[in-house]
This record gives sequence, structure tokens and C-alpha cells, in this order.
Amino acid sequence: MDAPFEPWSPQFVADPYPAFAALRERGRVHWFEPTRQWLVPHHADVSALLRDRRLGRTYLHRFTHEEFGRTPPPAAHEPFHTLNDHGLLDLEAPDHTRIRRLVTKAFTPRTVQALEPVVQRLAAGLVADFREAGGGDLLAEVAEPLPVAVIAEMLGIPESDRPLLRPWSAGICGMYELNPSEETAARAVRASTEFSAYLRELIAARRERPGDDLVSALIAAHDEGDRLSEQEMISTCVLLLNAGHEATVNTTANGWWTLFRHPDQLAALRADHSLLSTAVEELMRYDTPLQLFERWVLDDIEIDGVVVPRGSELALLFGSANRDGTRFDRPDTLDLSRADNPHVSFGAGIHYCLGAPLARVELAASFGELLRQCPDMRLVAEPRWKGGFVIRGLEALRVEL
Repeated sequence: MDAPFEPWSPQFVADPYPAFAALRERGRVHWFEPTRQWLVPHHADVSALLRDRRLGRTYLHRFTHEEFGRTPPPAAHEPFHTLNDHGLLDLEAPDHTRIRRLVTKAFTPRTVQALEPVVQRLAAGLVADFREAGGGDLLAEVAEPLPVAVIAEMLGIPESDRPLLRPWSAGICGMYELNPSEETAARAVRASTEFSAYLRELIAARRERPGDDLVSALIAAHDEGDRLSEQEMISTCVLLLNAGHEATVNTTANGWWTLFRHPDQLAALRADHSLLSTAVEELMRYDTPLQLFERWVLDDIEIDGVVVPRGSELALLFGSANRDGTRFDRPDTLDLSRADNPHVSFGAGIHYCLGAPLARVELAASFGELLRQCPDMRLVAEPRWKGGFVIRGLEALRVEL
């Protein structure tokens, strides 16, 4: 019997890959009634649809909610949607084009390059403390603090305020799960309100006294007289934190859990640290941190003879695409030296992850420091998965040295 697609089942979340294989076997597109979405499981389709302009992360640049056959979100959710709807992730052209161009002026390859020694220093310090303690929860003590500290350094957020960031991010990201509850929405609204108020004060302070940080660069960014609005700056900063650390945290913890289950590959990496760059890409492919990405159908499309009408929502299954045997040789085998690895973990098209270069720097730094400073790191207990499927990660990863 086929493994069922059950995104709310703990068993499915722990190992969704048999269900993905069954979906790929059955066809290229599948209606999923519980979320009223069309599931797309194949690499070629996911890759093509990420670039297809008949789809969008929003539809509001072309239609009202009513014209699109959708119910407007409740008024009580407005603070979340104001924050979310002004960020790059949920915009389409022309707004997306304008904002991405302006943000790219501030968040340049040189910015990332300048951050490399900072990332290396932060990773080395966190791992040194972890080693001194003899191990512990790798997720809470290394994987989570590193990307939060990096983003905080970038934005110029004082060290004393940094503990606020992770809870705010977790509260907002709850809304990206499938069919979020009203309790989840209330947490997201509260986090959106508090984080927005905090950033508004930070932006005002940087207007008065610009610094050498990303917020100051976003304030200064302009193109032919065009500038980012305050709301666009706030939404950009929140997106950089949320997207910039949720995926990195889960790639780190999920990646080590994968390595512990593949001792031959872990031994190869410990013996040859030059494998690190391909290893990071392979760990992102093998156990994808963001499992699903949604797109609205703005104009009717046809997938394998199935007409998917305007107003529908597609669920592009990144985790399934990354295990598709028509694109990857031995897709269910972890191969840290895999060279041909066009995984879709960072997306594609106009919404390709802006922070991908920074994520790679962070991952190389944290894996590299753990390999160097903790060469005999061992798993203490099998971890448990959090309940979420879309942003899929462990509750903890306890290790000893």
C-alpha cells in the first residue's frame, strides 16, 4: 500500500520520503482536499513552475480577494499580513522588482564577503563554549544562536536585545504551516506587532545616526530617486531574520542527524574537510529544511493533461523534488561528494533566496568548526521532530563529545 501524504502526522513528518515517492509514482499533480491545494512532486515541474510567471506568491497585484474567489483574511490578522505582504517573499512585479533591486544594493556580495570573518568568529566561539561544556543540545547551543547572531550583527541589533529575535521569528513562521490554527495566528499577530514596533524605533535611530549596518544601508539605498518605504524596510528586516535563520538552523541540526545515521559518510567528512562545500549542498538536498513552497495560479495552466484553473493554489514539494530519481542519481543515497546537485532548497526564479550566499557561509562555518573542535561528537539520544511539516526541524539534538 502507498505511504499516505499526511502532513499533520508525526510519522509522516519524521520521514515524508516514502509518501513523496508514492506521489511521484502516481503522477505529476495531485489534488489534496484537506488544504485544497494541488501537490506537485517532480523536480522538473517544481523547477519550471518556480520560474513560471502565470503563478505568483500573491494575487493582489492583479485581483481582489473576491475576484480571485478567496476570502479576505480576518481583520484581527492584519498586523501579520501588513508585515508579510510588504516583504519580498510575498510580492510580485512591479513591487518585487523595485524592492529587490533596492535591497540588493544594500545586501551585496561584498556585504556577505565582509561578514565571513564575523561568521567564522561567532561559529568558533559558540563551538568552543559547546566543547567546554562537553556537549549538550546542538540545536539550542550552536545551530540556533549562530544565524540569529549573524543577522543581528548585520542589522546592528544590540546584543542585549537579541534574545527577542528567535521567539518573534518562531511566532511569525507558524503562519507558514498548512491550515494554521487561530492560536497560531494570534501568536503571529503579537510577534508581528512587537517586532515591527522594535524595528520602527531602530530605523528612527539609524536615520538620526547612520552606522555601518544593513538597516543604515537600506535607509540609504535609492535608485533614480526611488527609496524603500519604512514598512518595506521593516518587512525586509523581518524576512532576512525569518528566512535567514529558520532554514540554516534546520539544515544544521537535520544535517548532523543525517550524518549520525550515515557513519561511513560522516567518517569520510571527518577524514577530508575539503568535502565540506559539496557536503553542505548534499545535506540540504537529502533532508530539505523547507519542504513545501506555495504558488497561486494567476492564469489557467496545464500539468500533464490536468487543467489547474486560475484561483487554485499549488504546493511545490521541494523535499520530493530533491529526491526525484529522474534528476538525481541514487536519490535516496547520501553522497557528500555529489557534484551534480541542482537541488531546489533555495528556490528558483525571481524568488530565489536572496540570502543563499550567506546561508552557505554560515553552514560551512558551523559544520567546519564542529568537525575541527569536536571530532568525536556522538549522538546521545534519537531526536524528536517538531510538529510542523513546511518548516521541518528537530526539537533538540543532544550530543556528547
